[in-house]
Amino acid sequence: MVSVKVLGSGCANCAKLESTATEAINQLGMDAQVEKVTDYADIMRYNVLVTPALVINEQVVSAGRQPSTAEITTWLADAA
Repeated sequence: MVSVKVLGSGCANCAKLESTATEAINQLGMDAQVEKVTDYADIMRYNVLVTPALVINEQVVSAGRQPSTAEITTWLADAA
């Protein structure tokens, strides 16, 4: 199973990133667990200075922007 984390304060951009990641997971029919991380101390463990950020299998793949569904799909396929 692939682990996906959305790092951020819970703002609208963070919610949009979570939605886009879920859409990509559904398109692939992948077994993945999506987790929202809102605690600042937990976010800092990933050395992320700008949110929202996306972490796949404990590796930061995007920070400070909204990646497209296609980009996330590629990252998920590479991680599987």
